[in-house]
Amino acid sequence: MNLHRDALVADAHNDLLMLVARRPKATWAQYFRARWIPQLREGGIDVQVLPVFIDDEFRPEGALRETLRMIEAAHRIAEANADEVALCTAPGDIAAATAAGKIALVLALEGCPQIDNDLELLQTLQRLGVRMVSFTHFGRSALGDGSGEDAAGSRLTHAGVEAVGLLEDLGVLIDVSHVGRGGVEHILDLATKPLVASHSSAFALRDHHRNLTDEQLRAIAAIGGVICVNFFAGFLTTAEKPTVEHLADHLEYVVNVAGADHVGLGSDFVAEVFAEKIPACDRPIVIQGLDAEVFVPGLEGPAGMPLVTDALQRRGLSEATIRKVLGQNLVRVLSSEA
Repeated sequence: MNLHRDALVADAHNDLLMLVARRPKATWAQYFRARWIPQLREGGIDVQVLPVFIDDEFRPEGALRETLRMIEAAHRIAEANADEVALCTAPGDIAAATAAGKIALVLALEGCPQIDNDLELLQTLQRLGVRMVSFTHFGRSALGDGSGEDAAGSRLTHAGVEAVGLLEDLGVLIDVSHVGRGGVEHILDLATKPLVASHSSAFALRDHHRNLTDEQLRAIAAIGGVICVNFFAGFLTTAEKPTVEHLADHLEYVVNVAGADHVGLGSDFVAEVFAEKIPACDRPIVIQGLDAEVFVPGLEGPAGMPLVTDALQRRGLSEATIRKVLGQNLVRVLSSEA
């Protein structure tokens, strides 16, 4: 049996929607069908979370407008490719989609520049299908500070505190990836339902502020949450030549610290985004002090996902644990009615 092909595989973070939305709207559906469905199928991916990330060029005035364009793009690619994918806007939709052999697409917000202090818009976006929300990116937002502002030592703002309760009431998953250390602790103090880290790795193995400490890993697990490990090389290792084994190190470590029921995949595939959006005159690309053009070979995009399963099998992890990591854990929290 090919375990990867038989398993439920879910990825909590792929920025491909940015590339869809920057094209003429008449080509959105065909571009997605020609470029992304083959990669997702080759990678065996059954559930793909699509973050809505708003580039600086749209902030602040155009943030909400671009958000709505990206959400509209997701709806259109799903409607026009209904034989292959389904946009899952309610908890039970994922099971129905995967049972039908379709790739389940799930909308998320990465940061909230389109919200600012107008928290009622979170409900608006939930009505449009958003199922997961993170509060900020590297910098400061109206809800709290990103990890790039850890030196400030801040927690959530008043609006951020209110957002935790509102999102839980709406049944929308809170995502702590990119939130600063104080903000993560504050969210964990307030949270009463499982949450996720959609694309964060282990600080103990790579001491970057984007990664989570052992204490944070255990706290997320304690409330039934899931840590989806980031594939981005700079968050995995300082080695000049990263490999899939560095990723497997983080996955195995988080399994050991948080438990097998609380680990998932959060690829953060950005190679195509950078290749298409950033001109040669702006290279090399340096983000938070890291060379952003160094990727784990074979894991530049979703087609390489079977390499992860192979690496975990070589580690001797049980089949049950590997299945949980590949997708069962993330789908459990995405499908919760709580």
